[in-house]
Parts: sequence; C-alpha cells; structure tokens
Amino acid sequence: MPQLLRVTGIAADGRHGASEGERDEPQRFAIDLEVVVDASDDDLGSTADYRDLARVARSAVEEGSYAILETIAEQVSAAVAEVPGVLTCRAVVHKPAAADRLGVADVSAEATAGRLGR
Repeated sequence: MPQLLRVTGIAADGRHGASEGERDEPQRFAIDLEVVVDASDDDLGSTADYRDLARVARSAVEEGSYAILETIAEQVSAAVAEVPGVLTCRAVVHKPAAADRLGVADVSAEATAGRLGR
C-alpha cells in the first residue's frame, strides 16, 4: 500500500549559482523530500530507508554544479526516485543565502520524479 514519507531540512553544501562568484565557495542548501513508498508491511526491507533518502539527496547537491535552482531540484528528485522502494519523489530545494540577500523568507524550487504506476 503506498504511503507518504517526509524527510525535511536535509542540509547540504554545494557550488551552484548563475551569478559570478556564486560557485567559488560552497553555499548551504536545504532539501525537503516527500516520497511515496510501498510500505505494505512492518518491514524496513519492503520500503525505503530514510537514511538512504537523506544521503542520496545530500550527494545530489554536493556532487554536481548547476546554474539554476530548478536543475538542482530535478537532480535531487531523480536521484531519490531511484532508491529501491521509492515510487515517487517530490524534492524542494531551498537556497537560504539567496533569500537573505533578497530580504525574503524563502527561495526554493520543486521537482517530482518517479515510477508510480509502473
């Protein structure tokens, strides 16, 4: 039976940005995941382990380098969707430094990937 699993506030440092100098030093990003898993019984082996979800999401931010936030969100959602047990992944990637510079509460992008219906 499909269930929703959330892992929020995953911290990751990455070298991303479109403006000059943004990729020179790592910046902090925060990742929120909403993952649909098939948790039909009370067995960790039949679902996705949230430790793996956090590790994969963090790696997607830390290993690549992209100009726009939307691409980072796409990379995170696609990577997490490949974790065994995951049917779909909605990833929201927040860029706190950009929000601070703009004087706003949040700057984020969202993407969804998965295999629901296969």
